Amino acid sequence: MLIDSHCHFDFEPFASDPAYYLTLARRAGVGTIVIPSVGERNWQAVKSLSQQFDGLYYALGLHPFFSQEHSQHAMSLLSEQLAEVAGTEEKKDRKCVAVGECGLDFAIAGANRERQIELLSAQLTLANQYRLPVILHCRKAFPELVSVLKRTPPSAGGVYHGFSGSLPQAEQLIDLGIKIGVGGTITYRRANKTRNTIAALPLAALMLETDAPDMPVAGYQGEPNRPDRLFNIMQSLVEIREESEAEIASATSLTAAELFRILM
Repeated sequence: MLIDSHCHFDFEPFASDPAYYLTLARRAGVGTIVIPSVGERNWQAVKSLSQQFDGLYYALGLHPFFSQEHSQHAMSLLSEQLAEVAGTEEKKDRKCVAVGECGLDFAIAGANRERQIELLSAQLTLANQYRLPVILHCRKAFPELVSVLKRTPPSAGGVYHGFSGSLPQAEQLIDLGIKIGVGGTITYRRANKTRNTIAALPLAALMLETDAPDMPVAGYQGEPNRPDRLFNIMQSLVEIREESEAEIASATSLTAAELFRILM
């Protein structure tokens, strides 16, 4: 079964009928979904969904795109939440598999770069404290992201989600213990840079993701993306790489399962 390593399953349209969309996903061979959070407003939602359905897992974090929403006490609240679900072996919630979505987003008009870097650094520290990997978001801030990661290396690893950069950038991340999230970009034949980069990377460094309901795959532009369309992304990965479909399905799922410590 495939693992969708990044899907906002608490967003619409999924929130209105999660059982239906889970059924669609499972029919397409997607058995596991990791749901990153964006901030205080949806921590409870991602936890509740994961507790309600088998195959759903969650991450707690502060998304840089929503920096203006994060309260002054957001970091202390996140620390409290993680202490509750990952503080001790007795308390550990096996459904909480990462810290994230966190990172840097300098593409936002008027972005407070210093505040974003401060929040990312603090979340990396928390991830190391609770021995959790990180789910990273980055736009227009790659050098700064790498700098922060080098200052506070994620001891449990992580994944750079929705990668669309160059081969040297991907290799930098891999050297830092970060996996590469492969999303819908590779389903577009015109995305030559990303397709060529993903084709050249070690298969063991790759994880599949939809970022649903965002990042629609080719042929479904203008529609909300869905976790069942992870199959389309895998098919595109098969097109651009030398390995068989079975090898790619197995390797990407195993990599995600190992990073997030999900039993297959």
